[in-house]
Amino acid sequence: MIKVCHLTSVHPIDDVRIFIKECSSLAKNDFDVTLIAFGEEAFTKVKNGVVQISLKSPVLNRLHRFIKRPALMYKEALRVDAEIYHLHDPELMPIGLKLKKQGKKVIFDAHEDLPKQIMGKTYLNYPIKLLLSKFLNFYESWVCSKFDAIITATPSIREKFLKINPNTIDINNFPILTELFTTTDWQQKKNEAVYVGGITKIRGIIQIVQALEFTKGIRLNLAGTFSEKQLETEVKTYKSWEKVNELGHLNRPDINKLLNDSKIGLVTLLPLPNHIDAQPNKMFEYMSAGLPVIASNFPLWREIVEGNNCGICVDPLNPQEIAKAIAFLIDNPQLAQNMGANGRKAVEKKYNWDQEEKKMITFYKSLL
Repeated sequence: MIKVCHLTSVHPIDDVRIFIKECSSLAKNDFDVTLIAFGEEAFTKVKNGVVQISLKSPVLNRLHRFIKRPALMYKEALRVDAEIYHLHDPELMPIGLKLKKQGKKVIFDAHEDLPKQIMGKTYLNYPIKLLLSKFLNFYESWVCSKFDAIITATPSIREKFLKINPNTIDINNFPILTELFTTTDWQQKKNEAVYVGGITKIRGIIQIVQALEFTKGIRLNLAGTFSEKQLETEVKTYKSWEKVNELGHLNRPDINKLLNDSKIGLVTLLPLPNHIDAQPNKMFEYMSAGLPVIASNFPLWREIVEGNNCGICVDPLNPQEIAKAIAFLIDNPQLAQNMGANGRKAVEKKYNWDQEEKKMITFYKSLL
Protein backbone atom coordinates (compact mmCIF):
# COMPACT_ATOMS: atom_id res chain seq x y z
CA MET A 1 0.00 0.00 0.00
CA ILE A 2 1.45 3.37 -1.04
CA LYS A 3 1.89 5.81 1.82
CA VAL A 4 0.79 9.38 1.09
CA CYS A 5 1.04 12.46 3.32
CA HIS A 6 -0.92 15.67 2.72
CA LEU A 7 0.39 18.83 4.38
CA THR A 8 -1.40 22.12 5.03
CA SER A 9 -0.27 24.94 7.28
CA VAL A 10 -3.29 27.15 6.54
CA HIS A 11 -6.40 25.05 5.97
CA PRO A 12 -8.35 23.27 8.74
CA ILE A 13 -7.94 19.54 9.16
CA ASP A 14 -11.49 18.90 7.85
CA ASP A 15 -11.05 21.15 4.80
CA VAL A 16 -13.48 20.22 2.04
CA ARG A 17 -10.99 19.99 -0.85
CA ILE A 18 -8.08 18.53 1.10
CA PHE A 19 -9.73 16.12 3.54
CA ILE A 20 -13.29 15.40 2.39
CA LYS A 21 -12.38 15.12 -1.28
CA GLU A 22 -8.71 14.37 -1.95
CA CYS A 23 -7.58 12.50 1.17
CA SER A 24 -10.81 10.55 1.64
CA SER A 25 -10.83 9.56 -2.04
CA LEU A 26 -7.25 8.31 -1.85
CA ALA A 27 -8.00 6.28 1.30
CA LYS A 28 -11.06 4.77 -0.39
CA ASN A 29 -8.83 3.70 -3.28
CA ASP A 30 -6.33 1.74 -1.15
CA PHE A 31 -3.74 4.42 -0.40
CA ASP A 32 -2.34 4.76 3.13
CA VAL A 33 -3.15 8.43 3.80
CA THR A 34 -2.00 10.83 6.51
CA LEU A 35 -3.07 14.47 6.73
CA ILE A 36 -1.10 16.94 8.85
CA ALA A 37 -2.64 20.32 9.68
CA PHE A 38 -2.69 22.88 12.48
CA GLY A 39 -5.46 23.40 15.01
CA GLU A 40 -6.28 24.65 18.46
CA GLU A 41 -5.40 21.29 20.00
CA ALA A 42 -2.92 18.53 19.18
CA PHE A 43 -4.41 15.12 18.41
CA THR A 44 -4.12 12.06 16.18
CA LYS A 45 -7.20 10.21 15.02
CA VAL A 46 -8.51 8.21 12.07
CA LYS A 47 -11.46 9.55 10.09
CA ASN A 48 -12.72 8.31 6.71
CA GLY A 49 -9.74 5.97 6.68
CA VAL A 50 -7.35 8.95 6.90
CA VAL A 51 -4.89 9.42 9.77
CA GLN A 52 -5.42 13.03 10.87
CA ILE A 53 -2.55 14.63 12.77
CA SER A 54 -3.39 18.01 14.26
CA LEU A 55 -0.43 20.05 15.47
CA LYS A 56 -1.16 22.69 18.07
CA SER A 57 -0.78 26.00 16.33
CA PRO A 58 1.68 28.59 17.60
CA VAL A 59 0.25 32.09 18.04
CA LEU A 60 -0.89 32.99 14.54
CA ASN A 61 0.70 35.94 12.84
CA ARG A 62 2.44 36.17 9.49
CA LEU A 63 5.86 35.42 11.00
CA HIS A 64 4.62 32.22 12.63
CA ARG A 65 2.74 31.21 9.49
CA PHE A 66 5.74 31.51 7.19
CA ILE A 67 8.55 30.38 9.52
CA LYS A 68 7.42 28.43 12.59
CA ARG A 69 4.59 26.44 11.07
CA PRO A 70 6.60 25.04 8.13
CA ALA A 71 9.44 24.05 10.46
CA LEU A 72 7.06 22.15 12.76
CA MET A 73 5.34 20.56 9.80
CA TYR A 74 8.58 19.39 8.21
CA LYS A 75 9.60 17.65 11.42
CA GLU A 76 6.27 15.81 11.59
CA ALA A 77 6.33 15.00 7.88
CA LEU A 78 9.69 13.26 8.25
CA ARG A 79 8.30 11.22 11.12
CA VAL A 80 5.43 9.99 8.92
CA ASP A 81 7.95 8.81 6.29
CA ALA A 82 5.57 8.68 3.32
CA GLU A 83 6.48 7.93 -0.28
CA ILE A 84 4.44 10.80 -1.74
CA TYR A 85 3.98 14.23 -0.13
CA HIS A 86 1.16 16.48 -1.31
CA LEU A 87 1.57 20.17 -0.33
CA HIS A 88 -1.32 22.63 -0.23
CA ASP A 89 0.19 26.01 0.65
CA PRO A 90 2.85 28.22 -0.97
CA GLU A 91 4.79 28.61 2.29
CA LEU A 92 5.37 24.84 2.24
CA MET A 93 7.35 24.97 -1.03
CA PRO A 94 10.71 25.03 0.81
CA ILE A 95 9.58 21.87 2.65
CA GLY A 96 8.95 20.31 -0.73
CA LEU A 97 12.53 20.96 -1.79
CA LYS A 98 13.81 19.37 1.43
CA LEU A 99 11.60 16.33 0.94
CA LYS A 100 12.88 15.96 -2.64
CA LYS A 101 16.41 15.80 -1.24
CA GLN A 102 15.21 12.94 1.00
CA GLY A 103 14.21 11.01 -2.14
CA LYS A 104 10.47 11.62 -1.75
CA LYS A 105 7.97 12.31 -4.51
CA VAL A 106 6.38 15.75 -4.09
CA ILE A 107 3.12 17.16 -5.46
CA PHE A 108 2.20 20.83 -5.14
CA ASP A 109 -1.53 21.61 -5.15
CA ALA A 110 -2.13 25.13 -6.51
CA HIS A 111 -5.50 26.18 -5.12
CA GLU A 112 -5.01 29.75 -6.36
CA ASP A 113 -2.92 31.70 -8.84
CA LEU A 114 -0.54 33.07 -6.21
CA PRO A 115 0.90 36.09 -8.09
CA LYS A 116 -2.63 37.19 -9.05
CA GLN A 117 -3.83 36.57 -5.50
CA ILE A 118 -1.15 38.92 -4.15
CA MET A 119 -2.45 41.67 -6.45
CA GLY A 120 -5.80 41.44 -4.65
CA LYS A 121 -4.40 41.97 -1.15
CA THR A 122 -6.06 45.09 0.25
CA TYR A 123 -3.51 45.58 3.05
CA LEU A 124 -0.59 46.11 0.62
CA ASN A 125 0.01 49.20 -1.49
CA TYR A 126 0.32 48.79 -5.26
CA PRO A 127 4.13 49.05 -5.68
CA ILE A 128 4.71 46.46 -2.94
CA LYS A 129 2.04 44.16 -4.38
CA LEU A 130 3.56 44.40 -7.85
CA LEU A 131 7.10 43.72 -6.62
CA LEU A 132 6.01 40.84 -4.40
CA SER A 133 3.86 39.36 -7.17
CA LYS A 134 6.77 39.36 -9.63
CA PHE A 135 9.12 37.80 -7.09
CA LEU A 136 6.62 35.07 -6.18
CA ASN A 137 6.00 34.34 -9.83
CA PHE A 138 9.73 33.74 -10.30
CA TYR A 139 10.12 31.72 -7.09
CA GLU A 140 7.01 29.62 -7.73
CA SER A 141 8.18 28.81 -11.26
CA TRP A 142 11.66 27.81 -10.08
CA VAL A 143 10.48 25.60 -7.21
CA CYS A 144 7.57 23.94 -8.97
CA SER A 145 9.74 22.95 -11.91
CA LYS A 146 11.61 20.68 -9.47
CA PHE A 147 8.55 18.90 -8.08
CA ASP A 148 7.29 15.57 -9.43
CA ALA A 149 3.83 16.89 -10.22
CA ILE A 150 1.51 19.86 -9.97
CA ILE A 151 -2.21 19.62 -9.29
CA THR A 152 -4.28 22.76 -9.90
CA ALA A 153 -7.80 23.67 -8.84
CA THR A 154 -8.83 25.15 -12.22
CA PRO A 155 -7.99 24.74 -15.92
CA SER A 156 -6.66 28.32 -16.14
CA ILE A 157 -4.11 27.66 -13.38
CA ARG A 158 -3.24 24.38 -15.08
CA GLU A 159 -2.37 26.21 -18.30
CA LYS A 160 0.04 28.43 -16.38
CA PHE A 161 1.78 25.53 -14.64
CA LEU A 162 2.06 23.39 -17.77
CA LYS A 163 4.66 25.91 -18.95
CA ILE A 164 6.57 25.33 -15.69
CA ASN A 165 6.10 21.61 -15.15
CA PRO A 166 4.73 19.34 -17.89
CA ASN A 167 3.41 16.88 -15.31
CA THR A 168 0.47 19.10 -14.40
CA ILE A 169 -3.24 18.30 -14.18
CA ASP A 170 -6.33 20.16 -13.01
CA ILE A 171 -8.40 18.47 -10.28
CA ASN A 172 -11.39 20.78 -10.06
CA ASN A 173 -13.03 21.51 -6.73
CA PHE A 174 -16.44 20.24 -7.80
CA PRO A 175 -19.08 19.03 -5.30
CA ILE A 176 -19.69 15.47 -4.17
CA LEU A 177 -22.99 14.43 -5.76
CA THR A 178 -24.43 12.81 -2.65
CA GLU A 179 -23.53 15.58 -0.19
CA LEU A 180 -25.71 18.56 -1.09
CA PHE A 181 -29.11 17.94 -2.58
CA THR A 182 -32.33 19.87 -2.07
CA THR A 183 -35.20 17.78 -0.73
CA THR A 184 -37.39 20.68 0.47
CA ASP A 185 -40.40 21.51 -1.71
CA TRP A 186 -39.85 24.88 -3.38
CA GLN A 187 -43.05 26.29 -1.90
CA GLN A 188 -41.78 25.45 1.58
CA LYS A 189 -38.54 27.40 1.12
CA LYS A 190 -38.24 30.87 2.59
CA ASN A 191 -37.75 34.07 0.59
CA GLU A 192 -34.07 34.05 1.47
CA ALA A 193 -30.81 34.28 -0.45
CA VAL A 194 -27.69 32.62 0.93
CA TYR A 195 -23.97 33.33 0.97
CA VAL A 196 -21.62 30.64 2.30
CA GLY A 197 -17.88 31.13 2.78
CA GLY A 198 -15.25 33.55 4.00
CA ILE A 199 -16.64 37.07 4.40
CA THR A 200 -14.28 39.62 2.88
CA LYS A 201 -14.45 42.91 1.05
CA ILE A 202 -13.11 41.41 -2.17
CA ARG A 203 -15.77 38.70 -2.08
CA GLY A 204 -18.44 41.37 -2.32
CA ILE A 205 -19.99 41.47 1.15
CA ILE A 206 -20.47 45.24 1.09
CA GLN A 207 -22.39 45.19 -2.19
CA ILE A 208 -24.45 42.15 -1.10
CA VAL A 209 -25.63 43.80 2.11
CA GLN A 210 -26.23 47.12 0.33
CA ALA A 211 -28.36 45.27 -2.24
CA LEU A 212 -30.83 44.36 0.52
CA GLU A 213 -31.75 48.07 0.75
CA PHE A 214 -33.45 47.68 -2.63
CA THR A 215 -35.45 44.52 -1.82
CA LYS A 216 -38.65 43.91 0.13
CA GLY A 217 -39.54 40.86 2.18
CA ILE A 218 -36.23 39.14 1.40
CA ARG A 219 -33.55 38.13 3.89
CA LEU A 220 -29.93 37.06 3.54
CA ASN A 221 -28.54 33.96 5.23
CA LEU A 222 -24.89 34.77 5.88
CA ALA A 223 -22.82 31.69 6.76
CA GLY A 224 -19.15 32.37 7.45
CA THR A 225 -16.84 34.56 9.47
CA PHE A 226 -15.56 38.07 8.76
CA SER A 227 -11.89 38.29 7.83
CA GLU A 228 -11.43 41.69 9.47
CA LYS A 229 -13.07 43.28 12.50
CA GLN A 230 -13.07 46.68 10.80
CA LEU A 231 -15.05 45.31 7.85
CA GLU A 232 -17.52 43.60 10.17
CA THR A 233 -18.06 46.82 12.12
CA GLU A 234 -18.63 48.80 8.91
CA VAL A 235 -21.11 46.36 7.36
CA LYS A 236 -23.13 46.13 10.55
CA THR A 237 -23.73 49.89 10.49
CA TYR A 238 -25.74 49.59 7.25
CA LYS A 239 -29.50 49.88 7.75
CA SER A 240 -29.99 46.81 5.56
CA TRP A 241 -28.03 44.69 8.08
CA GLU A 242 -31.36 44.19 9.89
CA LYS A 243 -32.31 41.91 6.96
CA VAL A 244 -29.32 39.60 7.58
CA ASN A 245 -29.44 36.29 9.43
CA GLU A 246 -25.85 36.11 10.73
CA LEU A 247 -25.07 32.42 11.21
CA GLY A 248 -21.30 32.28 11.64
CA HIS A 249 -19.24 29.25 10.62
CA LEU A 250 -21.40 26.19 9.94
CA ASN A 251 -20.50 22.52 9.63
CA ARG A 252 -21.38 20.60 6.47
CA PRO A 253 -24.73 19.15 7.66
CA ASP A 254 -25.87 22.63 8.74
CA ILE A 255 -24.80 24.09 5.38
CA ASN A 256 -26.85 21.38 3.68
CA LYS A 257 -29.92 22.34 5.73
CA LEU A 258 -29.33 26.03 5.03
CA LEU A 259 -29.21 25.45 1.27
CA ASN A 260 -32.38 23.39 1.55
CA ASP A 261 -34.18 26.31 3.20
CA SER A 262 -32.93 29.06 0.85
CA LYS A 263 -34.02 30.00 -2.68
CA ILE A 264 -30.95 31.74 -4.17
CA GLY A 265 -27.16 31.27 -3.92
CA LEU A 266 -24.95 34.37 -4.11
CA VAL A 267 -21.37 34.36 -5.43
CA THR A 268 -20.63 37.95 -6.47
CA LEU A 269 -16.86 38.19 -6.05
CA LEU A 270 -15.31 41.50 -7.11
CA PRO A 271 -13.44 41.72 -10.45
CA LEU A 272 -9.87 41.12 -9.26
CA PRO A 273 -7.19 39.23 -11.24
CA ASN A 274 -7.45 36.10 -9.11
CA HIS A 275 -11.24 35.97 -9.42
CA ILE A 276 -11.82 36.37 -13.15
CA ASP A 277 -10.85 32.79 -14.07
CA ALA A 278 -11.61 31.22 -10.69
CA GLN A 279 -14.13 28.42 -10.18
CA PRO A 280 -15.48 29.12 -6.68
CA ASN A 281 -16.54 26.03 -4.82
CA LYS A 282 -19.66 27.76 -3.50
CA MET A 283 -21.04 28.35 -7.01
CA PHE A 284 -21.03 24.62 -7.79
CA GLU A 285 -22.35 23.75 -4.34
CA TYR A 286 -25.34 26.05 -4.89
CA MET A 287 -25.90 24.33 -8.24
CA SER A 288 -25.57 20.90 -6.63
CA ALA A 289 -28.22 21.87 -4.07
CA GLY A 290 -30.58 22.94 -6.86
CA LEU A 291 -30.42 26.67 -6.16
CA PRO A 292 -30.41 29.27 -8.93
CA VAL A 293 -27.17 31.26 -8.78
CA ILE A 294 -26.54 34.99 -8.88
CA ALA A 295 -22.91 35.32 -9.95
CA SER A 296 -20.41 37.92 -11.11
CA ASN A 297 -20.53 38.65 -14.83
CA PHE A 298 -17.05 37.33 -15.64
CA PRO A 299 -16.82 35.59 -19.05
CA LEU A 300 -16.04 32.15 -17.58
CA TRP A 301 -18.83 32.44 -15.01
CA ARG A 302 -21.29 33.52 -17.71
CA GLU A 303 -20.34 30.42 -19.65
CA ILE A 304 -21.07 28.21 -16.62
CA VAL A 305 -24.15 29.97 -15.21
CA GLU A 306 -25.92 31.36 -18.24
CA GLY A 307 -24.60 28.60 -20.50
CA ASN A 308 -26.41 26.06 -18.31
CA ASN A 309 -29.39 28.40 -17.72
CA CYS A 310 -28.98 28.01 -13.98
CA GLY A 311 -28.88 31.62 -12.81
CA ILE A 312 -28.20 35.27 -13.54
CA CYS A 313 -24.87 37.09 -13.93
CA VAL A 314 -24.60 40.65 -12.62
CA ASP A 315 -22.11 43.45 -12.12
CA PRO A 316 -20.77 42.58 -8.65
CA LEU A 317 -19.99 46.26 -7.99
CA ASN A 318 -23.62 47.30 -8.50
CA PRO A 319 -25.87 46.63 -5.45
CA GLN A 320 -29.01 47.65 -7.36
CA GLU A 321 -28.29 45.13 -10.12
CA ILE A 322 -27.75 42.40 -7.50
CA ALA A 323 -31.02 43.41 -5.82
CA LYS A 324 -32.90 43.34 -9.14
CA ALA A 325 -31.68 39.79 -9.82
CA ILE A 326 -32.66 38.63 -6.31
CA ALA A 327 -36.15 40.15 -6.62
CA PHE A 328 -36.63 38.68 -10.10
CA LEU A 329 -35.92 35.14 -8.93
CA ILE A 330 -38.09 35.49 -5.83
CA ASP A 331 -40.97 36.93 -7.92
CA ASN A 332 -40.69 34.14 -10.52
CA PRO A 333 -40.64 30.95 -8.46
CA GLN A 334 -41.21 28.51 -11.32
CA LEU A 335 -38.38 30.02 -13.36
CA ALA A 336 -36.13 30.01 -10.29
CA GLN A 337 -36.96 26.38 -9.58
CA ASN A 338 -36.25 25.43 -13.21
CA MET A 339 -32.89 27.23 -13.07
CA GLY A 340 -32.04 25.36 -9.89
CA ALA A 341 -32.91 22.06 -11.53
CA ASN A 342 -30.75 22.97 -14.54
CA GLY A 343 -27.82 23.64 -12.23
CA ARG A 344 -28.24 20.26 -10.54
CA LYS A 345 -28.33 18.53 -13.94
CA ALA A 346 -25.11 20.31 -14.98
CA VAL A 347 -23.41 19.10 -11.79
CA GLU A 348 -24.61 15.55 -12.35
CA LYS A 349 -23.36 15.62 -15.93
CA LYS A 350 -20.09 17.54 -15.66
CA TYR A 351 -19.22 19.50 -12.51
CA ASN A 352 -18.94 16.69 -9.94
CA TRP A 353 -16.21 15.19 -7.75
CA ASP A 354 -16.78 11.63 -9.00
CA GLN A 355 -15.10 12.50 -12.29
CA GLU A 356 -12.34 14.50 -10.61
CA GLU A 357 -11.62 11.63 -8.20
CA LYS A 358 -11.02 9.24 -11.10
CA LYS A 359 -8.62 11.73 -12.69
CA MET A 360 -6.74 12.15 -9.42
CA ILE A 361 -6.36 8.43 -8.71
CA THR A 362 -5.10 7.78 -12.24
CA PHE A 363 -2.66 10.68 -11.91
CA TYR A 364 -1.36 9.42 -8.56
CA LYS A 365 -0.78 5.95 -9.98
CA SER A 366 1.15 7.45 -12.90
CA LEU A 367 3.68 8.85 -10.41
CA LEU A 368 4.55 5.33 -9.33
